[in-house]
Amino acid sequence: MDRPGWKPFLRRWSEEWLSSREPGPPRPFEEPITAPRLGYPPATEDEVAAAEVRLGCSLPPSLREFLLVSNGWQDLGDYVRSLRAADELGWVRDLEPYWIEAYEDEVADEEEEDGHVPDSRLIERSLLVSLEADSAIVFLDPMDVDERGEWAAYRLASWSGSGPERHGSFAELMYDLYARFHALRRPPGATADEWDARTERARLAALAGEVEGPLAELAEAARFGRDRARLLRFQMLVMLRRPDAPMEIQVPLSHAGAPTWSLDATLLMAEILPVLHAADERTPMGTLSMLSFLTDYGSDQVRRLIMDYRARAAEPGFRPRLGPPHFESAVRAAVTAPDPWPALHEALESWRPLNDDHIAPISLLADPQIAPLITPDLGRRILATPRGKDRKPTSD
Repeated sequence: MDRPGWKPFLRRWSEEWLSSREPGPPRPFEEPITAPRLGYPPATEDEVAAAEVRLGCSLPPSLREFLLVSNGWQDLGDYVRSLRAADELGWVRDLEPYWIEAYEDEVADEEEEDGHVPDSRLIERSLLVSLEADSAIVFLDPMDVDERGEWAAYRLASWSGSGPERHGSFAELMYDLYARFHALRRPPGATADEWDARTERARLAALAGEVEGPLAELAEAARFGRDRARLLRFQMLVMLRRPDAPMEIQVPLSHAGAPTWSLDATLLMAEILPVLHAADERTPMGTLSMLSFLTDYGSDQVRRLIMDYRARAAEPGFRPRLGPPHFESAVRAAVTAPDPWPALHEALESWRPLNDDHIAPISLLADPQIAPLITPDLGRRILATPRGKDRKPTSD
């Protein structure tokens, strides 16, 4: 990212951070921030050049350009409180060597295999970029350089339970921290509005029969804390029989902070809970299902609805509904055929979403007779079929 790219990005981050900041005095480690920016005056070319001479190398382009826009940064969120100015940059081994000691390998003379670098060696050779953080660190690896001259950038938190998290450049790492800030603080403004609009376009594209494009767009919107995107993506992943599908709704159904989506009880009872309940019944003893997790940690409304659904499911003769009566009848007739797809494809003509958050007939996966027939391939065929009242022609 060059200077013309950094300036509006950092300006927006500053404005959104200040608009979402909790009222009251700063925390003990903070200085009051009153100006409409988290950054500092830009470093001069001479200051950056002096840092490069002192370090004995040229800085990667996106970091260099960043410093020439803001010589340091306050509060990146995600437990990283500030970044170093040009004259504060240095090697981890010189400034914070205890990180190297904390990640020393059990075998001191372990050789690098298959391109893997032991964490302690990676940290030891890297440039320290973070200044203040809560048991976390941000650093750049001068030995991992791409064709643009960018160094791989890492975020490492000792409490995360995982090793260094790699990004292709300092700019990519900053973008990820910005997304994490949005997911945590959920500030209103242009960025949230943009991702809500993109989520809606992805919904329409999904109903039109597109698959990979909406999946990717919804994943990025979810990364920015848009709960509706997670709900829509959950439905697509369920139809694809992806085992990670339930994780998409853990946050929106249990989020303790400000939600970015209003839960619809009808959709939850008719489509989402039947799928989670069916998955719960297949979950091995001793393994926590998403339904069990939400029973304990879901919002008050979600927990009440779970109890209501479980009571209904325990009644004799209970069978989950599959959608509108005509659609359900057509589906049940289709699955008795040797090849259910032609009839199922025709049945999709009569399927309609319950509301604007509903994009796929996921209740099919709640029926014990129908669910085994919905293979990943068949689920993809369903998603690739234009459906619902918002159907439109698609080239996919």
